[in-house]
Amino acid sequence: MTTSAAVTHDRFADYTLNDAYDELFDGKAQPRRPYRRLYKELMNLTPEELGRSKQKADLSFFNQGITFTVYGRKEGTERIFPHDLIPRIVSGSDWEVIERGLTQRAIALNLFLKDIYHERRALRDRIIPAEAIYSSHHFRRQMSGVKVPRDAYVNVMGTDLVRLPDGRFTVLEDNLRVPSGVSYMLSSRKVMKQIFPTLFRKYAVRPIEQYSQLLLSTLRSLAPDGRRDPTVVLLTPGVYNSAYYEHAYLARQMGIELVEGRDLVVHDNYVYMRTTNGLQRIDVIYRRVDDDFVDPLAFRVDSALGAPGIFSAYRAGNVTLANALGTGVADDKAIYAYVPKLIRYYLGEDPVLDNVETWLMTDAAGRQHVCDNLHAFVVKAVGESGGYGMLIGPHSTDSQRREMRSRILADPRNYIAQPVLALSTAPCFVDGAIEPRHVDLRPYVLFGEKTVIVPGGLTRVALRKGSLVVNSSQGGGSKDTWVLQN
Repeated sequence: MTTSAAVTHDRFADYTLNDAYDELFDGKAQPRRPYRRLYKELMNLTPEELGRSKQKADLSFFNQGITFTVYGRKEGTERIFPHDLIPRIVSGSDWEVIERGLTQRAIALNLFLKDIYHERRALRDRIIPAEAIYSSHHFRRQMSGVKVPRDAYVNVMGTDLVRLPDGRFTVLEDNLRVPSGVSYMLSSRKVMKQIFPTLFRKYAVRPIEQYSQLLLSTLRSLAPDGRRDPTVVLLTPGVYNSAYYEHAYLARQMGIELVEGRDLVVHDNYVYMRTTNGLQRIDVIYRRVDDDFVDPLAFRVDSALGAPGIFSAYRAGNVTLANALGTGVADDKAIYAYVPKLIRYYLGEDPVLDNVETWLMTDAAGRQHVCDNLHAFVVKAVGESGGYGMLIGPHSTDSQRREMRSRILADPRNYIAQPVLALSTAPCFVDGAIEPRHVDLRPYVLFGEKTVIVPGGLTRVALRKGSLVVNSSQGGGSKDTWVLQN
């Protein structure tokens, strides 16, 4: 593939290929096999027809109230979630690799979490430095020795994958605390089936609609012993949380109660929710509240988002929290660098999916190299998400690089650096034209009685031309992900 090559077809006059892997076109500007049927469909549709379809899709999102919140913006925070009309297509063979790799990763990370909160073999064997664990903001000493149902710490995992120029998928980061975005995946699919029903049937796209019931089954499988018909609830911080739409959506889809901390009460190490018929015992809490805010008696004393005593009930085995408390230590971006070693250590296997090369700023030589070449790196704060606290070297100013250098030197543990990746591009309908935009992929893994991955995920799109930042809080959007049967 040349550094810059324009696709010659009129419908794709503004479609420029570069060194990144393009999902639609190969290096000769010919449509790849999985996209050929979609390519023909797009060639037959006029920009006006695509525009009407886009309006129809946007109206559907608006009517469903599919929103997200951007913090720190004066002009208002509530936004309709940006959605691109053209689906991202993943072949069956590519998905098989992704599925194997994510299953392997989920098993290894759960074994790692069990180990560090119990035997700590990996620390004694120096697979990972003890200081990397104990200095993590998300390590919870209170979880030491606590038994977790089925030894399943991470029950819902959202792992971000990117496609490299050679076509391989690799893991960019893991999201293990309260991974979000699955409601946008499900809502996008519903809208796309309405917009392109014929094309959808022709493609034999693998279904994802079963996700909510699979999630419910996973949660029910984690109930305390002896609870044959467990009561499951979803704990939300409330309507002002950025993902509240998703909390309400998932609770509705699973047919369970959506509760806030004020709805819960703890008696004798059992958790109950207040109902019009009195108190009802709760067996499993799918929490969308961070560890710090779950229980003011055990963590932050100023929190009103959880309920006093939940942790005691949890430790006694009378209620299950999903994901388990303390899982955040495994999605610390500094711990991410050790995951390939952890896979080999716990499973005796080579990773199916590679990591991105990562420099730890606690290493003096690596820190010096990165600080001297910040223009060539992406620097991330280890505990941030949503694209916050990040520097993209090639797109940064001198002052931004100086500021980041000062932050790294002041707190090396808080930062990691990675090379600037040429994320793959996918066709997007932007301002009346079809143009390439950078994308990543977040599939969702359910881990309980068994490991389940629905065939698809949230494809996030950097809608701003030339941008590599796909986070919705930073101007990104999403598109439907079609995994094919073969």
